[in-house]
Amino acid sequence: MIENKLGVHDPVTLAHEEERISKAAAFRLYRDGTLDALIPGSFVALQTIHARMFGEIYDFAGKVRTVNLAKGGFRFASALYLDSAIKAVERMPQTTFDEIVEKYVEMNVAHPFRQGNGRSGRIWLDHILRAELGKTIDWSSITRDDYLFAMERSPIRDLELKALLRGALSDRLDNASLLARGIDMSYAYEGYAAYRTEDLQ
Repeated sequence: MIENKLGVHDPVTLAHEEERISKAAAFRLYRDGTLDALIPGSFVALQTIHARMFGEIYDFAGKVRTVNLAKGGFRFASALYLDSAIKAVERMPQTTFDEIVEKYVEMNVAHPFRQGNGRSGRIWLDHILRAELGKTIDWSSITRDDYLFAMERSPIRDLELKALLRGALSDRLDNASLLARGIDMSYAYEGYAAYRTEDLQ
């Protein structure tokens, strides 16, 4: 059970509250100008995104983790070397689609936060694509199984992930329905599907 600001002690209730609060916050990031003020591809941008999404729920929102994390047998960057790993990712180029996806993969390997890395990381990626290429990702067109398989393989071979994301690119940057559906799918990748983003506005 993760310690939280809501005073919730039941994990199911916490998951529902986390989804409800952070989904609404994720959508606001696109609508209130927050993303426009951030430097695309910077770690400060990712910290701000994470803090805005999860700040009402967790004290650690936007803060670099101090514990080691693993998922499905894969160990993310050691907390001991996390700061240097983050700086190395920040220095990576981001002028082409391939470079942007490669940078996203490396930030995912770093996994800088205790919780919410995937959801905040996908907005960080989308922010870079918008700024550099004038494109957004229609996450709703990528199935959960396809995405998770591609991400699992990406540290070794990122071709599947690049193909998936390239096929989901859209130039409808300000389409609210596309954004809401994309946030819903991004959350579904992590098993959160109790609320629709459009219903939370």
